[in-house]
Amino acid sequence: MKPDLIIGNKEENTQSDIEELAQHFPVWMSDIFTLNDAMKTITQIGELVDREPEAGYLNHLISAGFNDLKTLALQNQIDKKVAYLIWRKPYMAAGKNTFIDDILLTNGMINVIHHERYPTITLEKLKYLNPQLILLSSEPYPFAEKHIKEIQAAIPNVEIKLVDGEMFSWYGSRLVKAVQYFFEFQKELY
Repeated sequence: MKPDLIIGNKEENTQSDIEELAQHFPVWMSDIFTLNDAMKTITQIGELVDREPEAGYLNHLISAGFNDLKTLALQNQIDKKVAYLIWRKPYMAAGKNTFIDDILLTNGMINVIHHERYPTITLEKLKYLNPQLILLSSEPYPFAEKHIKEIQAAIPNVEIKLVDGEMFSWYGSRLVKAVQYFFEFQKELY
């Protein structure tokens, strides 16, 4: 294949794999925690591949869309305490200092998970944190209806929703599509 450039991400790739690839090919790494980080990455990749106008336009669409989402969340007084689960056996949640946490905040949701990154959590602890809403991601673990029932049995007074994990956690051009998803998602929150 002999790639001209390999694009990796510190969260998604192991250091040893990247170091091995870097011995043979040019490697560029991203490290994304916020929407702003994602847009900076789009700009940087646009520069690397000589596509600055396209990157600029993509960032314009993302910025305008997410600014509108933030405004709508404020106007509609969305202020939900939430937990966002990404894995089962053991349960793992998106915590602070994650892209998912930043997306939650942009849409008027306050993460009840105060640990950084992706801590494991029990249903008992989750019940104690008292979220108003638990979001079950479609990826990396494919939560389904049966998992709603399982969690509802342990935490009966909480609303639980299945969500498209790609919209909450995939940065890059997917964010343009995520804007429409979150316009619809916010309507369910007020």
